[in-house]
Amino acid sequence: MRGANAKRTQRARQLRQADNDAEEALWSKLRGRRLNGHKFVRQLPIGPYFADFACRDNMLVVEVDGSQHAGSDYDAKRNDFMMMNGWSVARFWNVDVLREPNSVIETILAICDGRVIEKTVSPDFVFLPSSVTP
Repeated sequence: MRGANAKRTQRARQLRQADNDAEEALWSKLRGRRLNGHKFVRQLPIGPYFADFACRDNMLVVEVDGSQHAGSDYDAKRNDFMMMNGWSVARFWNVDVLREPNSVIETILAICDGRVIEKTVSPDFVFLPSSVTP
């Protein structure tokens, strides 16, 4: 059995303490199984990356991004890594989490419940289903 990686644990803690307003607002809706019993965690290490939020049971990563992430090659590489390792990725803009929190929550719930399964790429939302077939 492998043990904890102290360096990665410390980095995850630092990231949790540096949450922005949008991440903090979304966490208040996801924590403690508040989303229909789905368990989410924050800053989960996945390979060399950290997921803002993750639901292990649904293999779903939820990212909350600012405009600096638009067209990011780093994020594209990161998405590919997550998807090839069985994770689906949903990306929302910070502004949408703050202005339309109910829509964001409903979208996450729809993904968790299997109502959203197709790849979706729009200016304000990205959903990339896992490339690993169950």
